[in-house]
Amino acid sequence: MSISRENINEIGALTESEEDDEISEEDEDNDVDEEESEENGGEEEGTQEKKDEKQENEYYHQATSKEYIAVGDFSAQQAGDLTFKAGEILLIIEKKPDGWWMAKNAKGNKGLIPRTYLEPYHEEESSEEGSEEDVEVGDETAERAEIKQRTDSHWSAVQKALSEINTVDVLTTIGAIPAGFRPSTLFQLLEEGNQFRASYFLQPELTPSQLAFRDLMWDAKTGTIKSRPTHVSLILTLWSCKMIPLPGVSIQVLSRHVRLCLFDGNKVLSNIHTVRATWHAKKPKMWTFSPQVTGILPCLLDGDCFLRSNSLSPDLGILFELGISYIRNSTSERGELSCGWVFLKLFDASGIPIPAKTYELFMNGGTPYEKGVEVDPSVSNRAYGSVFHQMMMMRRQPQLLVKLRSLNRRSRDILSLLPGTLIGSMCYIHLLILYRQILGDVLLKDKMSMQSADFISNPMLTTFPKLLEQPDMMDALRSSWAEKESTLKRSEKKDREFLKAAFLLVYHDCVVPLLHSTLLPPFRWAEEETEATRWKVITDFMKQNQENKSALQALLAPDGVHEPFDILEQTYDFLGEIKQPDGGAP
Repeated sequence: MSISRENINEIGALTESEEDDEISEEDEDNDVDEEESEENGGEEEGTQEKKDEKQENEYYHQATSKEYIAVGDFSAQQAGDLTFKAGEILLIIEKKPDGWWMAKNAKGNKGLIPRTYLEPYHEEESSEEGSEEDVEVGDETAERAEIKQRTDSHWSAVQKALSEINTVDVLTTIGAIPAGFRPSTLFQLLEEGNQFRASYFLQPELTPSQLAFRDLMWDAKTGTIKSRPTHVSLILTLWSCKMIPLPGVSIQVLSRHVRLCLFDGNKVLSNIHTVRATWHAKKPKMWTFSPQVTGILPCLLDGDCFLRSNSLSPDLGILFELGISYIRNSTSERGELSCGWVFLKLFDASGIPIPAKTYELFMNGGTPYEKGVEVDPSVSNRAYGSVFHQMMMMRRQPQLLVKLRSLNRRSRDILSLLPGTLIGSMCYIHLLILYRQILGDVLLKDKMSMQSADFISNPMLTTFPKLLEQPDMMDALRSSWAEKESTLKRSEKKDREFLKAAFLLVYHDCVVPLLHSTLLPPFRWAEEETEATRWKVITDFMKQNQENKSALQALLAPDGVHEPFDILEQTYDFLGEIKQPDGGAP
């Protein structure tokens, strides 16, 4: 997958005046639409939801599924497939060009089936003699037919997205979302397991011999882990998203965000990192990142990201997927939609890295495995009309502004202490390095024998990776550590061993009690009530710690109830946590 000149316009670093000019021009473009929506919104918003529900019912009534008869037996190859027997009548819900159709059997079970096992079913022709002939011919067809193999390496995520395509079709038909929106591919990958989460890539990786670590080695001269440069090591900043189409009133948007990962045009090569966007009612089509807040910036809103990869693929690049989390007003059904995607290739045809500058990336509709799909066909970017008209249409295209930043020596040295493949937020990179240094001490310096596979009693090593999936807990640790650092002397800050010991004390005072608190509900993505409850529990606990200068009184308080835990939850089993040499899940 490559980037055409039509998809990317390279621009220099934007000055503040240029940004203001762009925003003012967008205001002029959107003034008419906003005024009309304000005048008619109060009268039409109440009736629009009823109209959407009516159109949705009509859509379901009209979209009658066609019946097919199975001409051979088929057993499911993987999760999501539908098993059936010869002669079984199946309702086809969705036909896909790759030869795998979404079907439903008489029991109501749904799944994907190969079309080569099907023939149209005509009820009026179902005589006994005819059916026997059909079955005989059908068995022969099924035996000779070859099932079209799935070629993409993340088919299970695409397959799961296809099972949700009916909901998206309904929302598209009633005008609730643009035609280019799709179920989020990257969200489906995150839901499959931890192999695309940062907590997995943070673990050390074994060499092919499984006798040593590939990306965690000890430097006896410096007394810490070795720095390891990688093929790709860079920092990028998410600036803004512009002209993102608005969903209709029949769905409520819970979160607007960008998910990014390393991608080679075929498969995801890193963890999937999520950055939540902010927006304003006056400019609903513009998303921004890294807002100014009181106190520390939440890591979920931080648009400054680091990327590291050792992949030698010439097609390596960054896949950006704009998404929304939503809930349907009529059914209270939750879902994740992709509002468009774009791929930024990191090397040109000669293998030279692309320059560090700001890129204006025009979004594609559909999924990363679809070609030629527009996010919103009503503002098509196809070449027609006058040059002025084409320029105006290009300004209305959904786009993402990102800046690749060149690394100075200090930034390069910091990134070289991280795992070989990882994407994350710059705001907690210093915590990741402390974790890696303590991990190196335990696995390399203090370990009596490399052949020993005994459990290691270290709650911090066990629980820290979980914080990467709970951004509010990571923010609590950042805040507590920043407060502790502000009290340290300059000589103490230069003492690596002292810093690691102080960090462990802060971690045990702040994180460990909260992880086992019964008052803290489980983390759930894009649930505002849960997020507010969790943050209140976290801030109250941190306030008590600050007042008492320790977590001991909070732990011994009668109202401080904590969940029981097994001793194995506090031990680090590195053989069970490490990545395998082939990059697969252990």
